[in-house]
Amino acid sequence: MVTLTPWGRWIIIDITFSINCYKRRQVRVHSCLTLVMILLASSPVHTHAIQAMQAESGNMTPDSGIQESIALMTNFAERTGLSSELPPKRYLWTDAFAVGNFIGLARATGDDRYMQLALRLIDQVHHTLGKHRPDDSRSGWISGLAEHEGELHPARGGLRIGKPLPERRPDQPFNEQLEWNRDGQYFHYLTKWMHALDLATRGTGQPRFNRWGRELSETAHKAFTYSPSAAGETRRMYWKMSIDLSRALAPSMGQHDPLDGYITCVQLRSTAGQLAASQNEPDLAKETRQLAAMIEDGNWITADPLGIGGLLMDAYRVDQLTRQEIELNKQLLTALLSAALTGLQSYARSGDLQMPAAYRLAFRELGLSIGLHAVERMWKSAGENAPHSSTDSDARAVLQTLMQYLPLRGEIESFWRDPAHQRTGVWSEHRDINEVMLATSLAPDGFLILLPPR
Repeated sequence: MVTLTPWGRWIIIDITFSINCYKRRQVRVHSCLTLVMILLASSPVHTHAIQAMQAESGNMTPDSGIQESIALMTNFAERTGLSSELPPKRYLWTDAFAVGNFIGLARATGDDRYMQLALRLIDQVHHTLGKHRPDDSRSGWISGLAEHEGELHPARGGLRIGKPLPERRPDQPFNEQLEWNRDGQYFHYLTKWMHALDLATRGTGQPRFNRWGRELSETAHKAFTYSPSAAGETRRMYWKMSIDLSRALAPSMGQHDPLDGYITCVQLRSTAGQLAASQNEPDLAKETRQLAAMIEDGNWITADPLGIGGLLMDAYRVDQLTRQEIELNKQLLTALLSAALTGLQSYARSGDLQMPAAYRLAFRELGLSIGLHAVERMWKSAGENAPHSSTDSDARAVLQTLMQYLPLRGEIESFWRDPAHQRTGVWSEHRDINEVMLATSLAPDGFLILLPPR
């Protein structure tokens, strides 16, 4: 049962009347519905209200997932100071997905406002997370560049995570619980932002975003990777670094960090090579070579839903880059899919998806849901012109098995679209990341698809 405020009920009544009038005149009401969905976005019951309206209107929208994504992203933009006068509230992982979402919505609707929101978000992230915190004794660009030079190279010093607490000082002891809420830099957040910048170049044809992504990649690789003491040993990587990249805050290595770094380097280089006006430096040749060596014996199997989803998203990037005739290890796609399948089989047996909402993390499950969207797109591509497909038989066989888990995507999306499950404290605590990743899952093409640069 949906409960609306009196104001909300009057909107529904008024719009329903308008819909009926327009239906009699056989006029499309797409723009009318979109307006109401945006107006309802700030309500905790907006999802069910939208679904009810779509049913009442005879499914007039071409893609209800896109419409709900519009509502979620519009609300996010206002709430985090992107489209309102509120102070900017930036968090690098969430904002990377949001850039992809806005680019995808611009493409799906033909409305340039969403592309402008994507570009405004990029600028706001750089001017917020590319600079020192307001409560820091330091100021200006974290790269140390002068103001004008920093404007030209806003990601040269990396980008802060956007955590609420200041980073741990050198004289403070390590506290695992506190560290999750302390600022710094994460390599796997930086690779997500590199991907977002590359999507912006692929969507606009403007080389500077890709160049910023390559500059960020060069900086991150230099700061996060290191050579062990033993000669000839493969390079290692820190998981978390300080804001100025001068010291490690978490010395362990993220399981998928070298993998994400390698695929992202290949993606960035691919885009730069296709743009005649692109500046080729940094060319990331050394970084790509070193990261390729780091993943030769990679063990990527994980039962974490976000990790599984990440493997599937990476696999789709490899698949698309291969189809765009970019040279990659021919076994990489099958290895990624196989690791994801092993983890997914374990996760599906765990019973985690049967737990109450209060014991679950939406954004981690939605990462898996997005990954399953990638599986569906890979399977479709593998089936097109199958005898001449670039997907080999081993990868196709794993994809076929992965397709059996596609219903989990619908289960996850339906569960977290339910307003009752959004009223839990664990949803509210992570509202921004939850809603943005739900929007990605409902309209995933903006984040997932690597269009050839315009």
